[in-house]
Amino acid sequence: MALIAVFAVVGVLSVSLTQPAQAESLVPEWIKTNAGWWADGTLDDETFLNGITFLLENNIINVSSESDTVDVDTLTIGFIPVEKADELTPKAQELEKFLEAELGVDVEFVIPTNYETIIEGMRFGHIDAAFMDTGPAWITHQRTGAEAVMAELVAGKVNYQATVWTLAENDSINSLEDTVGKKVAFTSITGSSGFVRPMGTLVTDGYVTIEGDDIVALESALANNFESYTFAGGYKAALQLLLNGNVDVAFGSDIAPQKYLDLEDQVKLRPVTTIGPVPSHVFMVSSDISDSTKNALVDAMIELNYDQNNHILKDLYGAEALVPTTTSMHIGEFGDFIDALTGLDQLILDKSNYDKSK
Repeated sequence: MALIAVFAVVGVLSVSLTQPAQAESLVPEWIKTNAGWWADGTLDDETFLNGITFLLENNIINVSSESDTVDVDTLTIGFIPVEKADELTPKAQELEKFLEAELGVDVEFVIPTNYETIIEGMRFGHIDAAFMDTGPAWITHQRTGAEAVMAELVAGKVNYQATVWTLAENDSINSLEDTVGKKVAFTSITGSSGFVRPMGTLVTDGYVTIEGDDIVALESALANNFESYTFAGGYKAALQLLLNGNVDVAFGSDIAPQKYLDLEDQVKLRPVTTIGPVPSHVFMVSSDISDSTKNALVDAMIELNYDQNNHILKDLYGAEALVPTTTSMHIGEFGDFIDALTGLDQLILDKSNYDKSK
């Protein structure tokens, strides 16, 4: 809650101080609501001010009356890889035109079919910024020094909960560690809530040990610690295996049953426990771009939160807003789970080359 309140102030401070009347009229409702937590005493002054101080000292927000300027002729923006780029292209083009108008420079977009393209692009200065999934963003940060500067706000949150699901009638599984030795269904080996968070937690908490430092060692740990394991291919498929009695446990998100199952099947399931937060998608910037260009780009992206521009953001990935953040604040803990699962980093970057079921 403290972070969200700080994000709210970031949004307000990002509006030009030379236009107070216009800024007041443009402040979106989600900013007013979150800032209200501090105003009504829900968030104490010290926590609130410590958060603002951190963001200021780390150059995440800029309250100077002087506007930051872009010191390059062209900015290249990467998008989350998709197989059908033609479906995303019109939405990317709308964002491209918006950013060109805001920044006064040419903006080009890249829609690759894999994350290696984005990582190599950032490494060699061909891509300046990119929308990314959490896992690839962490790997990009480690390999290139790129930083997360904004996170997506979805349903009022910057994360969702990884959850352990079992049948309502099954009273033998009451914790994450109880899943060891059982028949389990993961969503995919690259799934954030359906594999990385639960398996990473089992490893970091000492319930599962990986003997080795590559993907073969990870596969061996799965085989040795579960009666059977399956990569179902998605939330719905994993839950269906659970409903059919093929597995004892399905891993996924807290809202997966509500989203993918009818009410008759939802009541047959029981959430064993929530494992912890999975961060939302992020907007990364290359370590090569200047602070002035980075700040100008962040300011422009924040304009997408305002009502007159918000449809561009919602059409792109369904997020309702973008809030300033840092790599360590938003992805750091989740990155530890990726690091704990040996060999997983390359699989996250190339999801297509893995057999889904074992």
